[in-house]
Amino acid sequence: MDSGIDCDATVNTLTAAPRALATEAVHAGREDLARQGLHAAPIDLSTTYPSYDSRGEAARIDAFAAGGGELEGPPVYGRLGNPTVARFETALARLEGTESAVAFASGMAALSAVLLVRNAMGLRHVVAVRPLYGCSDHLLTAGLLGSEVTWVDPAGIAEALRPDTGLVMVESPANPTLAEIDLRAVAHASGSVPLLADNTFATPVLQRPAERGARLVLHSATKYLGGHGDVMAGVVACDEEFAGRLRQVRFATGGVLHPLAGYLLLRGLSTLPVRVRAASATAAELARRLAVDPRVARVHYPRIGGAMVAFEVNRDPHDVIAGVRLITPAVSLGSVDTLIQHPASISHRIVEESDRRGAGVSDRLLRMSVGLEDVEDLWADLDGALG
Repeated sequence: MDSGIDCDATVNTLTAAPRALATEAVHAGREDLARQGLHAAPIDLSTTYPSYDSRGEAARIDAFAAGGGELEGPPVYGRLGNPTVARFETALARLEGTESAVAFASGMAALSAVLLVRNAMGLRHVVAVRPLYGCSDHLLTAGLLGSEVTWVDPAGIAEALRPDTGLVMVESPANPTLAEIDLRAVAHASGSVPLLADNTFATPVLQRPAERGARLVLHSATKYLGGHGDVMAGVVACDEEFAGRLRQVRFATGGVLHPLAGYLLLRGLSTLPVRVRAASATAAELARRLAVDPRVARVHYPRIGGAMVAFEVNRDPHDVIAGVRLITPAVSLGSVDTLIQHPASISHRIVEESDRRGAGVSDRLLRMSVGLEDVEDLWADLDGALG
């Protein structure tokens, strides 16, 4: 049975000389495998674990209830933690440069846990910058978890803070316009209020928000971290203090990540730098061609680069969606194959039309997640779909 991460190996790795991101992506969370006689990480599917020391178990549960720290010794129950998922959490924290990471069943479950942590402290007010992912926007605006949101431009963050502000939330590059925000400036304006940066589009390959002052780094791990369109997950990279509170919420609410998903995510991380860089090179070339195409009114491509391209067309965008043959018309992003969708109809449909347009999500905007296909094949498909 997989006994989890070797603590000594983890500490030794963290205190050793820094390793390149590509090296960490391959080895983080796997340092103990060779000593176990293993090469591939095992999958621990157990939901419960035997123990003949009930007094010891009681003490460990008390310790978890006090601070949410990771349990020492063997696992207890799947909702408290899983060794396979823990490997992914260790690896992602290493890639993002944070003390810890806590994984959830989806990106929205991860964001909900962050809000619940702050709400439990009486800090229900959130200051946020549009655009965000449509469901994130809806969760905040609808107050489904009892939060109250103030939407501002980045320059208005400091002025919007209140004594009960528990969180500042931004997404850069943003979904779907790819607008970029100066994370250092936003972190400074947030003062003592934790800044949550959604890093789903950039991934730690292109930026590490914690290095720029963000206390919390959110990922829809369904996207680039998994990378193959076959796993749904979310994760928050953060300091250990906040991670403990997130684990307590995860245990109480049950938004746990399945071990098979944890395995697939750990496997996905090993190729993350290669996938992101290859897809980004193709995306940059497609953005260049679209920018000079008279059938395209405007192209959005971030300075930071990346594999996402957004563009506004002069014709009916629904005809473009219907016209692709190689590119897949579907929601989500970050897969090895190229996807295209119409945000105003799908990913941001749940956002009020006036708010959507005010954030730059026009009715003619298309969002494309570029995969690993040959650039000429993708361009031929786009060219045909554009008519």
